[in-house]
Amino acid sequence: MSNPVVAIVGRPNVGKSTIFNRIAGERISIVEDTPGVTRDRIYTHSEWLGQKFSLIDTGGIEMGTEPFLTQIKEQAEIAIDEADVIVLIVSVREGVTEADEKVAQILYQTDKPVIVAVNKVDNPELRADIYDFYSLGFGDPIPISGVHGIGIGDLLEKVCQSFPKEKHLELDQSIKFSLIGRPNVGKSSLVNAILGQNRVIVSKIEGTTRDAIDTPFKTENGECFTVIDTAGIRKKGKVYENTEKYSVLRALRAIDRSDVVLVVLDAETGIREQDKKVAGYAHEAGRGIIILVNKWDLIKKDNYTLVEFEKLIRQEFQYLDYAPVVFVSAKTKQRLSQLPELIKQVSINQQQRIKSSVLNDVLLDAIGRNPTPTENGKRLRIYYGTQVAVKPPTFVIFVNDPDLMHFSYERYLQNQLREAFDFTGTPLHLIKRRRN
Repeated sequence: MSNPVVAIVGRPNVGKSTIFNRIAGERISIVEDTPGVTRDRIYTHSEWLGQKFSLIDTGGIEMGTEPFLTQIKEQAEIAIDEADVIVLIVSVREGVTEADEKVAQILYQTDKPVIVAVNKVDNPELRADIYDFYSLGFGDPIPISGVHGIGIGDLLEKVCQSFPKEKHLELDQSIKFSLIGRPNVGKSSLVNAILGQNRVIVSKIEGTTRDAIDTPFKTENGECFTVIDTAGIRKKGKVYENTEKYSVLRALRAIDRSDVVLVVLDAETGIREQDKKVAGYAHEAGRGIIILVNKWDLIKKDNYTLVEFEKLIRQEFQYLDYAPVVFVSAKTKQRLSQLPELIKQVSINQQQRIKSSVLNDVLLDAIGRNPTPTENGKRLRIYYGTQVAVKPPTFVIFVNDPDLMHFSYERYLQNQLREAFDFTGTPLHLIKRRRN
């Protein structure tokens, strides 16, 4: 089930990003300090008193050279489209401005809860000035200070109280996968080809993401899958066509709801920056990943073409060295019959649990082959390891000093685990912890 979504909107310079970062806190986890992993912070996860939710900073959605009122309008419309609760940030210092009123007028069009947060209330004397914002028509304004963290708890409490009460429709225990990638790489064609290949489509179920359609289906041998459609930008006009980050946002939400993510590349146009950005998010989110190179039928090939293209993928997506690469064609259905079994295997690998005794045997063998490093005369000591989670498989390694475990040795241990166990298609998380 998808987490509720909170969107932060408002005119420029009211402190949207400060509030975003304050709410996100330290929960924005960068899994690996590796080039190519996304650092885009317009979308993240947070929680308040056990209630998890996703957070959108619409200010991070760049709209090009449009006048800023037009940009605000577009950002507010994105928030209306995507969010369950909208937080309108205003500034106590300037009072109610024309731009604030413009945003409010747009937000009147939605039946979703809108909460007004009056930022920059840095001292008690300014609290009396928040009452001007009742004129926006959204009920009690909440005084906050993004810089000092004042009132953030009150804001989050009201946000959580405003989440939709109805339960989203839970799908069965099928394996859920999505296809992500740039526009025109052939995602929809691939979905149609996968579904059309002797599959029995069970039904079309409205997903928790507005406009997305989840399609459960069974393979001939009875395996159950659900395709999460990410194509769902059905708005007319240039607003969303020109907003690359909007399409990225849709992909990010689909990733959150998937067990396995199929990153679709275009064999003709090659690898682009946006491919790496969205794939990096799937990696950080810990999802199973398969890389599909579509339109392979259109490429002139010799004996080395496939090997060279895969080598290029490995160079550009170094952090996805665990992801299998499949060269496919939606048009000719080349290799599409392999996908359900591969998706199933990656999902199984994601949920694999390793006994502590077996895990520690592997760690001992790894240390024997490549002894732990020393730094400033102090040697890293690894005492033992244990698996603490699945989806993705997560291991805690107890050591004498976490700072002594260099990234390269951590990578070595991950590779040893991959050699010992089949973790094809899934990232691994290693947590270093000092033994008390």
